[in-house]
Amino acid sequence: MFTYEIIQEEAKSIVKINGDLDIDVTEIMQDEIAPALMERKDIEIDFSNVPFVDSSGIGLLITLINELREAGSQIAITKVSPDVMHVFSLLQLPEILGHDIFVDLK
Repeated sequence: MFTYEIIQEEAKSIVKINGDLDIDVTEIMQDEIAPALMERKDIEIDFSNVPFVDSSGIGLLITLINELREAGSQIAITKVSPDVMHVFSLLQLPEILGHDIFVDLK
């Protein structure tokens, strides 16, 4: 089951994602998460509880990040597990989004 929480700290918003990032998350990402973040300027996406990402999840993530960047937001992806980072690397996500977006590894 996929859940998320948006935590507002002083200067940034932290999106804690829990569960697989796959095709089943499309509606939640497009209808809930993206609109909730559009006005935020400093965003951290916490992947510590994301065990699996498939190609549709990668597509969703790229779309979300591109939309947020166009709106003027700074985005950081944090706490990515080695397994998920391996998938990101295979699909060249660091090259697509920029290596600087991946702040740390779990």
